[in-house]
Amino acid sequence: MKIGLVCPYDFFRHGAVQKLITLLDEELTLRGHDIRIITPRPRNYKGPLPERTIFVGQSAKWNTPLKTTLEVGMSLETTEMEEMLELEDFDIIHVHEPEIPLLGAQIASRSICPVIATFHATMPETLMAKTVELLRIPYARSIFRNLAAMTAVSESAARFVREWSELPVTIVPNYIDLELYNSLESIKRSNNTILYIGRLEKRKGVKYLLKAFAELSEHDSQVELIIAGDGSERERLENWVEAHQVPRIKFLGAITEAEKMKLLHEAAVFCSPAIYGESFGVVLLEAMAAGAPIVAGDNPGYACVMLDRGLLSLVNPKDTGDFARRLELFLHDEGVRKTWLAWAKKYIKQFDSKPVIDQYENVYKFVVTEKQGQKA
Repeated sequence: MKIGLVCPYDFFRHGAVQKLITLLDEELTLRGHDIRIITPRPRNYKGPLPERTIFVGQSAKWNTPLKTTLEVGMSLETTEMEEMLELEDFDIIHVHEPEIPLLGAQIASRSICPVIATFHATMPETLMAKTVELLRIPYARSIFRNLAAMTAVSESAARFVREWSELPVTIVPNYIDLELYNSLESIKRSNNTILYIGRLEKRKGVKYLLKAFAELSEHDSQVELIIAGDGSERERLENWVEAHQVPRIKFLGAITEAEKMKLLHEAAVFCSPAIYGESFGVVLLEAMAAGAPIVAGDNPGYACVMLDRGLLSLVNPKDTGDFARRLELFLHDEGVRKTWLAWAKKYIKQFDSKPVIDQYENVYKFVVTEKQGQKA
């Protein structure tokens, strides 16, 4: 099949959507499919056109109502898009985050082949988010009527879609390359390091991690905290650490994929205290695959991932006393660590890349076969 994978964001920035599309491109190509990645041209991009990539429109910075910033395709030009769709003659188009303005919606409304959509994001349970959700209903419905099938990375991400569309939603989770992570098992693990990796935004809850760590460090002089990532909250967080004179906290800034994997294999505990806005949490899978016990925020998206024994990992980040105790438990209780790691080693296997790609390929085949049946 000839398949168009649509990324509404700047494809060259790090993100879970970009990572999944890259995997789909690589694995589906190995299976004999002809793949094109359709994405907006990044701002100030002057390099050559990457192989199997089609630029449509231009990316622009979008400050969302939920106080996050995205690089998305905002072009209103449609002639270029229609010419591209006619020229490429796809068998199927797979749009990721179709509600992100405006690329996915434009392609879905103009495509002459079946379009499937994957929903990644989860709206937070806040008054602002509920207002935004009401406003997005007419826009979402205009997209839904152009879709042949829908998938979501979690039940949390599927919630809104199921409320406003009669199309069934197939849950296809995010993935992890277990072979890659298993190849690094020989890295020596720290006994005292807590690791955070991610954006430094309000919704990520890092300020609560700092407060919990401050409580923990009052009676544990060996524990240290590493913060890897950048964002709008970084300066404020660093100022808080300095003002409260909390020791043994390092801000690394942005890191590479190789550095991320090394840090995950070295950490005694991985912590992701997001308070809202998570639909799944790929980084939780990465930590599991690296053998790092997890303490995570009890938001709906993470709760879809941390099941069974994983429930022990979930904590209300705003209760910094309980948060500090949970960090201490996973740092120093060998019985808890051993039990949790045994569970994680079995649980993570379902998220290996091959079965995830199998599920997407099955959706493609079903949709194309259904269209052929309609023609007959």
